[in-house]
Amino acid sequence: MTTSNTSNENQMLKQQLLTMLEDRKEEMIQIRRHLHENPELSFKEEKTAKYIEEFYKGKDVEVHTNVGNGYGIIVTIRGGKEGKTIGLRADFDALPIQEETDVPFKSKNPGVMHACGHDGHTAYMLVLADCLIQMKDSISGTIKIIHQHAEETPPGGAKSIVESGVLDDLDAVFGTHLMPALSTGEIGYRSGFSMAGRTYFKLVIKGKGGHGSSPHQSNDSIVAGAYFITAIQTVVSRRLNPFEMGVVTIGSFDGKGSFNVIKDSVELEGDVRYMNEDTQKVISEEIHRITRGIEEEFGVECELNYVPDYPPLYNDPSVTAKVVSILEQANDPVIEAVKEIPINSGSEDFAYYTQKTPGTFYIIGSKPKGVDKPYLNHHPKFDIDEDALLISAKSVAHVVCEYSFD
Repeated sequence: MTTSNTSNENQMLKQQLLTMLEDRKEEMIQIRRHLHENPELSFKEEKTAKYIEEFYKGKDVEVHTNVGNGYGIIVTIRGGKEGKTIGLRADFDALPIQEETDVPFKSKNPGVMHACGHDGHTAYMLVLADCLIQMKDSISGTIKIIHQHAEETPPGGAKSIVESGVLDDLDAVFGTHLMPALSTGEIGYRSGFSMAGRTYFKLVIKGKGGHGSSPHQSNDSIVAGAYFITAIQTVVSRRLNPFEMGVVTIGSFDGKGSFNVIKDSVELEGDVRYMNEDTQKVISEEIHRITRGIEEEFGVECELNYVPDYPPLYNDPSVTAKVVSILEQANDPVIEAVKEIPINSGSEDFAYYTQKTPGTFYIIGSKPKGVDKPYLNHHPKFDIDEDALLISAKSVAHVVCEYSFD
């Protein structure tokens, strides 16, 4: 077959896939609404995983369940021709948030909400996967659909799925995320380091309690804790290269007690963000050093639990450039703009996939219609424009076609 004929055939296959997705837009919306009504927290997504598993029942495909440290599902679509192996990831856990939207498909589970768009990720990926299964004889290589549990809660699901070995044969991996910060029709990308790594820490300071009238007979843990909070602010301002990004936040200081009693212990919890592992190392060393100094200066005992959980997300430059080129040349009316976006200090455990396999993670704009200032991810009133589901599916389809119909 000539190159021209092959190109024409591939274009026909791509158009067939895109048309199938357009015809099933309403199905994506209905799946998303079902999942939105029935959210489940990280590591507790039993019914959601069962729903996903049932979707693939009877289809000509390999389904592996309970992958990793939870309810991860890997669906392997083997094409009829030799070719590359690519991974497509969609997460499906929700958040411990009480929903405050007015949508008719509001969460039925008190205190649990799909406030980050993972319901939408799963909805579009299920329909896209089904369309690819129907076209599997025309596909070159293998496509692995990664339905991932527990993105929101460390240690997350991605790391354990990678460590399971089921993705060792991937040549490339791709993921998307719905975000109302961008308008519907916009796709955002960032090459290289694009999202921050994250570390959780907890510090318990043990002093000696006593009466407020006799501080000399006590050892005040609150004063030591307050000093620690002040001291760690110098880590970013005085220990990091000014051109490197780092954030240290104390989110909890549990020192409540009686007004005239010196507490014998306090607990502090914090969050660290960084864009590369060298920065993480500096921040870690400095927080440990300051902790030792607190012990010496105030005569207290400190127990520091410092746990790096998600690494910085690195988008492979060559893979990202190829994806951007594919989307810019797609000539698809639903893709109105492909734009470079700033580095995001949020974290994403998709980073574990790109640590091992070249890949890229890009953003799908989903600002609700008629809204100037949308509620962003993790807000109780978070919502999306459901047109973004088709945009997600079609954008990934364009990428898949370049890898699997060549």
